[in-house]
Amino acid sequence: MSDGFLRRVWGPPSGGPIRLKPDPTKFFRAAAIVVALALAPLYASSPKFFQASTEADFLKGELENLAIDTGGQLVLGPSTELIYETSSPFLWSMIAAPDGSLFVGTGNEGKVFRVDAQGRGSVFFDSAELEVHAIAPAPDGGLYVGTSPDGKIYKVDRNGGATTFFDPEDKYIWALTIDPRGNLYAGTGEKGVVYKIAPGGTGAPFYRTNATHATSLAVNGAGELLVGTGSPGRVLKVDAEGKGFLLLDSPFQEIRALRFDDKGMLYVGGLNGRASGGSATPPVDLTSDRPTPDPGRTLVPSVSVEVTSISIASVPSASTGAARDDARAAKGAVYRINPDGVWDQLWESRDDSPYDLTFDQEGAVLIGTGSKGKMYRLQGDPLRPTLVARASAQQVTALYRDGRGRLYYATANPGKIFRLAADRAVRGTYESEPRDAQMVATWGTLSWRGRTTGGSRIELFTRTGNTQTPDETWSAWSRAYSDPIGSPITSPKARYLQWRAVLTGRGDGPVLTSVTAAYLQRNLRPQVRSITVHPPGIVFQKAFSGGEPDLAGFDDQTTPDRKLAVAAAQPSGGGAPVLGRRAYQKGLQTLVWRADDGNDDELVYDVLYRREGETTWKTLRQAISDLILVWDTTAVPNGTYIVKIVASDAPSNPGDDALGGDLESSSLEIDNTPPVITASGVRVDRGRSIVSFEVKDDHSPIQRVEVSEDGQRWRGVSPVDGIADSREERYQLTIDGLLTERGLTLRAIDTMNNVAAAHVDRN
Repeated sequence: MSDGFLRRVWGPPSGGPIRLKPDPTKFFRAAAIVVALALAPLYASSPKFFQASTEADFLKGELENLAIDTGGQLVLGPSTELIYETSSPFLWSMIAAPDGSLFVGTGNEGKVFRVDAQGRGSVFFDSAELEVHAIAPAPDGGLYVGTSPDGKIYKVDRNGGATTFFDPEDKYIWALTIDPRGNLYAGTGEKGVVYKIAPGGTGAPFYRTNATHATSLAVNGAGELLVGTGSPGRVLKVDAEGKGFLLLDSPFQEIRALRFDDKGMLYVGGLNGRASGGSATPPVDLTSDRPTPDPGRTLVPSVSVEVTSISIASVPSASTGAARDDARAAKGAVYRINPDGVWDQLWESRDDSPYDLTFDQEGAVLIGTGSKGKMYRLQGDPLRPTLVARASAQQVTALYRDGRGRLYYATANPGKIFRLAADRAVRGTYESEPRDAQMVATWGTLSWRGRTTGGSRIELFTRTGNTQTPDETWSAWSRAYSDPIGSPITSPKARYLQWRAVLTGRGDGPVLTSVTAAYLQRNLRPQVRSITVHPPGIVFQKAFSGGEPDLAGFDDQTTPDRKLAVAAAQPSGGGAPVLGRRAYQKGLQTLVWRADDGNDDELVYDVLYRREGETTWKTLRQAISDLILVWDTTAVPNGTYIVKIVASDAPSNPGDDALGGDLESSSLEIDNTPPVITASGVRVDRGRSIVSFEVKDDHSPIQRVEVSEDGQRWRGVSPVDGIADSREERYQLTIDGLLTERGLTLRAIDTMNNVAAAHVDRN
C-alpha cells in the first residue's frame, strides 16, 4: 500500500468531521408522510423508528469494500481482492518466501500451499497429519512445518522435498520461531514444553511453561525468547539459560499472537474459549465463536468442525482470580508490553476474538478477528478501534504485510487468501441486520444523512419479510431511494425490514452518517395485567418525586410538556407505581394495578364497580392516568364489591381506532358500620358476677371482643361456642366477686376494623 494509505482511508475525511445542521422544514416534510399513516385503520398513530447512527449500530451489519471511520461513519474502504481459494476449510499460518510468494498452513488436510504474487497456487507439502498450525522459514528457501496431532516437525526444501526434522513425544506443535543463530524453537501441547532444536535437528526441552500449552513464540532484538501460553494465558520472557520471567498474567485463557513492532514494543493478542462439554476429544481450542468438536473423533474433529489452537480450561490464579472471572464476558484483548516490562491493555471486545496482529506503514496495529471476519485498526490518542474491512469468512486467522505495504490475510470457514488494494474502492455496499417491528407493520419513510461530493452518490434499497433470517420468501430489493430527506418505503408490509446502502465515488467519496426507517405497528389491545386490593384503610403517602410539582387548581389540565414529565416519572414496563410510606385511614380502600400496551401507547383508565348480585357496572372514575386509586367507601352501602379496571389507548389512537382491555378484581368487602353490643344483664351466682351479652354485625364477622374494668387494661373474651367466626356471637363473662361501682366496658371489633363499645353497670 502507498505511504499513509491506511491513515487516509480510515482516518477522518478531508475537511474534518461532518457536522450537519438540521433543517426543520425537511424534517416536517418527512414527518408529514409518516403522520399520514395514522389514517390507516387498525394501526397505531405513533410511528416508531429504526436507526443506525453509531459505530456499534453499523457493526451489526455486513459491509463490502466499506470501512467505518473514527467518527463511526460509513466510508469507502480498500477494495478486497481474492488471491487464492484452497480446498481446506481452515488456514492457520502464513509466512512469505524469499521470492515474495506465500506459504500457508491448513487444516483439516494437513497441507501447505504455496501461492505466488499472481495468485497461482499449488500444494507445496502434504503431511500425514491433519493440521499445520505452525510454519517457519528454513535455510535456502525451505520451510519448517509443525503438524498436529502426534506432532512432528518437518523440514521441506525449496522444491517440496520433506524429511522429518524433529519428532517429540508431544501431541501438538502450536508455534515455531527462529533465533538469530538459526536455532528453531517449538511451542507444544499438552504439557506446555518449548523445545530448542539446533540447525542439525538435535533438540531438547528448553523451557517448561507450567501451562497446558505453549501457543505462540517470538524472539526479541536481544535474542531472548517470548512465550505465550494457554490455560492460563500468560506471556513469559526466557533468557539464554532457560530462565523464565513472567511479563503478563492476563485474565484470558490463550495468548494467540506475539508481534514486535519496529520500536521493539511487544503486542499480544489474548482470547477466551470454552470447554468441549466433557467429551473425550483432544485439547483443541474451542473458542466461543466456534462449534463444539465431534466427540466421536479420537484425535481431531471432522472437517465440518473448526479446530484451532488449544484446549481451554478455566484455571484462575490465586492472585488474579477476580480479574479472570470478570474477563469471561470478553472474547479477547490486545496488550502492549514495553521493553522495560510495563504493559497496557489497548483493546478489548465482547464480540470479537483476536487471531493475529500486524502493523501498517504508519505503525498502527491491525487486528484480524473472528467470528465475523472483522479487521480493526487501532488509531488516535487514546487508541480507538476502527473497522478496516470485513472478510467473507468467519475468521481472519493470519495477517502479512509485504514490502510494498499491501496487506494479505488468510481466513477460516472458508479457507481463502485475500489482499487489500492500495486505493479506495469506487463502490461499496452495506447491508443492515434485519430489523424487527415485532409484528406485521406499515412502513413509513426511509431517510439518511451524509455527504456526497463531486460525482459521488449514496443509494439505499429495502426488502422485507416475515422470517428472522432473509431467505427466498422475502421480497426482492426495492428500487433505489435517492432522496436523503425521505422517500416512502415501497417494500411490502411485513415484520422484518432490511436496508442496503450503496456508496459510489472516488477520492474521499461519499460518507454515510445515519439511516432512519419509520414504521407503524398494528394497534394492539392494551392489557391490564393485575389488580392489587390492599387491606381496608391502608393508604400510602405520595413518594418523593423530582419531577413537576403538584399545582393547586391544575388537577384536570395538562400540556404536552407536563405529559412527558409525568410519563417519565411513571414506572417502566407498565409496572405498579412507587408507593410511599404506609398509613391507615378508616373508610378508604386502595387499589393498585399494572397494565401495558404492545405499542407503548399512552393509556388512560376507567374504574368501575358493582355490588355482588348486581349486573350493572357503575363508574367510579374516568380517564385517569395514574395506576393507583383510593376509594372513599363511606359513600356506598356495606356489601361485597368487585372492581373493574378498563385500560384505553385513546390518547394515542383517537376516534374509532382506540382499543381497550379490562380486568376484574377479586371481591372486596366494604363495611363501615360498627357491630352492636346487647347486654342482657348481670346476675350473681355463688359470689360471682355473670355478664351475658350478644354482638351482632350487619355485614362482617366478629373478629375480637375485649373487656376492661378500668378502661385501660383490656383482655379478650371468647364466645360461648369457642370461636369468633360469624356475624352474630353470644358471650358469657364470669367475674369473681361483685362488679365495682364503675362496672365493665365491653369493646367489639369486626373484621373490617369497625369498633363498638358498651358499658355494663353493676345493677
